[in-house]
Amino acid sequence: MTQLEEKLFHSSLGPQWSQIGAHHHHGIDLPLSALHSENSCGIGEFYDLIPLIDWCKEVGFDVIQLLPINDTGDDPSPYFALSAMALSPLFLSLYKLPGVKKSDLSSFLPMNRLAKVPYHDVQSHKLLFLRTYFEKKGARIVKEESFSIFVDENPWVETYALFKVLKDVMAKNHWKTWPQELQAPTEKQFDALIEKYWIDVCFYIFLQYLCFEQLCAVKKYANKKGVLIKGDIPILISPDSADVWKYTDEFDLSFSAGAPPDAYNENGQVWGLPIFHWEVMKERGFDWWKTRLDYAQNFYDLYRIDHVLGFFRIFAIPLGKSAKNGLFLPADKAEWLPHGREILSVLCDHSPMLPIAEDLGAVPDSVRTALTDLGICGTKVMRWEKRKNNTETFIDPLHYNPISMTTVSTHDSETLQLWWQGEEGKSFAHHKGWHHNDILSKAQRREILWDSHHSSSLFHINLIGEYLALFPELVWDNPQDERINIPGTVGPHNWTYRIRPSVEELSSHPLLKQEIEKILE
Repeated sequence: MTQLEEKLFHSSLGPQWSQIGAHHHHGIDLPLSALHSENSCGIGEFYDLIPLIDWCKEVGFDVIQLLPINDTGDDPSPYFALSAMALSPLFLSLYKLPGVKKSDLSSFLPMNRLAKVPYHDVQSHKLLFLRTYFEKKGARIVKEESFSIFVDENPWVETYALFKVLKDVMAKNHWKTWPQELQAPTEKQFDALIEKYWIDVCFYIFLQYLCFEQLCAVKKYANKKGVLIKGDIPILISPDSADVWKYTDEFDLSFSAGAPPDAYNENGQVWGLPIFHWEVMKERGFDWWKTRLDYAQNFYDLYRIDHVLGFFRIFAIPLGKSAKNGLFLPADKAEWLPHGREILSVLCDHSPMLPIAEDLGAVPDSVRTALTDLGICGTKVMRWEKRKNNTETFIDPLHYNPISMTTVSTHDSETLQLWWQGEEGKSFAHHKGWHHNDILSKAQRREILWDSHHSSSLFHINLIGEYLALFPELVWDNPQDERINIPGTVGPHNWTYRIRPSVEELSSHPLLKQEIEKILE
C-alpha cells in the first residue's frame, strides 16, 4: 500500500475512499440529454448508458459523470430543477417499458436526427405518450408491491406529484401567484388536494417509479462492469419548485444567488435561485440535504458538489437588483470557514457516496485546505491552473493535489478548440513550446488529454466531446456547436447540445478506441 493509500484509508478522510478505491480513476463527462441511439426518442435516455458503459469498460474508463438529471419542467437547464429528488421523465427509455413495441415509437425517430436536442418537442410528445401509457398500464403497475415500497420509502414523491398537478391546474404559473390555500396548504388541505387530484397525482408518482427502476438497473449494470456512476447535485434549486413550495421557511426568497462582477463578467451574474436559511436547516438536522443524498445514492457512486464555495459563503443579491448590489453571506468573513466545514461534514458523514467539489474561481486557500481535510476532491481545470501572480506560468499537472480531479474543460467553459483559438490558447502553446495555428492539431490534443490523464490527481474526467474531437467526423463542423452552455446567456444554444455520433457509431469506432487506449497508457 502506498503512502497516499495509507493516508486515505487510515485517516479521518472518510470511508467513501475505501469503497471507491484510492487509485487513479479515468472517465467521461456528459449531459445525458446529449446521447442518442437507435432506440432513443429525441433525447438521451437512461438505457442509452448501457452501450456507453460497455464502451467505457472496453477502452479503460471506469467513471461516467452525468450532469444533473432532475425534473426541470419547461426549462432545459439541468441546474434549474423543480425538485431536488425527482428525475426527469424525459430520460425514460420508452422502448424498455412493459408492453411497448418499437413500432409504437416511430413518430419520435425524426427528432433523433436533428443536430440539437428539440427539448420542448420531446417534452410534449413524451409526456403525451406517457399519459396514454399510464391509462393503459398504470392500474396494473401501481398495484405491484415494488411500487408500494417505492412510495413508502420516498415520502417526498407525493409532495412533488401534487406540486406538478397544481402547476398543471394553474397553467404552469409560479406557485407564489396561486390562491393562498394552494400556496401554503394546511395538512388537512394537503390531504384533501391529494384526494381530489388522486389520479393525476398517481400519474406523476408512476413516472418517478419508472425512472427509479430504470436508473437503478443502469447503476447495477455499471457496477457489475466495474464502472462508477458520478452524479451532479446542484447546491441550489428553482424558486418555483416543489421543495421551496413545501419547505418555504428553509429558503430565503428575498435574495437571489449569483456571482460578483469580475474580470470575466463586469456585470456579475444573477442566477435567479434562492439562497438558504441555513439556521433553519441546521435546526432540522439538515434533513433536506440528507434526503437528497439518500435518494441520489440509489443511482450514484460519487457526486459533484456544485459551487462548493456557496456552502462557506454565498453571493446574495437583493431580489430585483443587479449583481453590483450583492453581498456575501455570512457577512462576517470569520464565519465562512466554520460555516462550510460544519455543513460539508454533515454531508460527508451521512452518505457513502464520494463527493468531488466544483471549487473553481476565486477560492481561498483555506477553503481548499478544508476540502482536502474532509476528503473532498477539488477540481483542476488545466487551463486555469497557473502560478499565483504569474498568469503566464501553468502549474505542472504532476504537482496537483492528489485529492482532486483533473479536467481540460467544463460544461460551462469553452471547449479546448475554442479556447485554443484565443489568447490563453496561444499562451499555452508558448508554454508547451508548440507552434500555434488556429486549429488544435490531433497530436497537440492527444498530448493535452494525455497530460490530463497522467496528472497527480486521483480522478481524471473529461467531457466526451474532447475525445471525439480527435476525429473531425465525430464532432460538428462549427466548433461553437460543441459548447454545452454559455453562462450569463439565454437561448436555444444552451443545453441542447447533441453528440454527433450515435452511441452505436461511437462505440464501434475502432480508431477512437485505439487513441483513448494510447492516452491512458
